[in-house]
Amino acid sequence: MAVQESLPLEYSARPALRVHRADHLLVSDMVEPGSKVLDVGCGEGDLMQLMESRGVDCRGIELSREGVNRCVSRGLAVVQGDADTDLDNYNDDAFDYVILSQTLQATRQPKVVLENLLRIGRRAIVSFPNFGYINMRLQLLINGQMPRTENLPATWYDTPNIHFCTIKDFVVLCGEINVKMERAVALDRYGRPLRLNAPWWFWNMFGEQGVFLLSRAQKKPPAPGDYIAP
Repeated sequence: MAVQESLPLEYSARPALRVHRADHLLVSDMVEPGSKVLDVGCGEGDLMQLMESRGVDCRGIELSREGVNRCVSRGLAVVQGDADTDLDNYNDDAFDYVILSQTLQATRQPKVVLENLLRIGRRAIVSFPNFGYINMRLQLLINGQMPRTENLPATWYDTPNIHFCTIKDFVVLCGEINVKMERAVALDRYGRPLRLNAPWWFWNMFGEQGVFLLSRAQKKPPAPGDYIAP
């Protein structure tokens, strides 16, 4: 699956924005000002606040009551909800973008959640820690224990993450459900983008996290002679 367009990298030279996480900057760069956005699993609202400072109309949904309370105290429009069950309550094309930042691996049905993102949003932005990252592989190989990183700091018995995936796994899933990847980038452990022309296996091994801008792929018209059910 080919990446349609690479991300602009000018953000790395913006001194005023260095306080923000690299993946949050990438996500906010993908969103056009004035857009209507739903941030699913918005945590304490850091990404929402960054986008609102850029003229984006943000709403949020967060599972934890503590996260919701923190968002509300910051003046953000957030409700408590579960990505696995509550996205069904939103209408088709209700938002310009739906964002799932560092949350995909914590959902019970990642495929269904991804399909819902692209139902209620014209575009979806998904970021997640890459379980195929070389440091993760080495920890498992050398120590024989479930690996831990800054992006995945919890121990195996108290982690909220239940569906770890690699960048390659995610690309394959996008192909299976006919999703178009408009932009994609892999970040190293320092938040720097890897080479844009690197092959997928390189991103899968050396990218600590992936960020993807997705949209619905156009359905192919039926070929002559194909059976069409009445």
